[in-house]
Amino acid sequence: MGAAPVELDRDLVDLLEELQRPAKEAARELIVLELYRQGEVSSGRAAQLMGLGREEFIRYASKLGIPYFQLDGEELQRELDAIKKL
Repeated sequence: MGAAPVELDRDLVDLLEELQRPAKEAARELIVLELYRQGEVSSGRAAQLMGLGREEFIRYASKLGIPYFQLDGEELQRELDAIKKL
């Protein structure tokens, strides 16, 4: 696995240190969460990248306001219609 150095402003590094959040771990978490939020990685892959179980990751992301189901109004209506037919 390769590593890509990322340069952060000193103010940001200082803030992360104040919050007791190591920059490397904070950056990794935020990148994984954003990729998941954008639908670029699955919940299973995101969980793996964060070293969590899938259900644990889904609960964690949900607590942060990232929903597991990301349906627009039309998609939601199709799902509800399909359920009604059962």
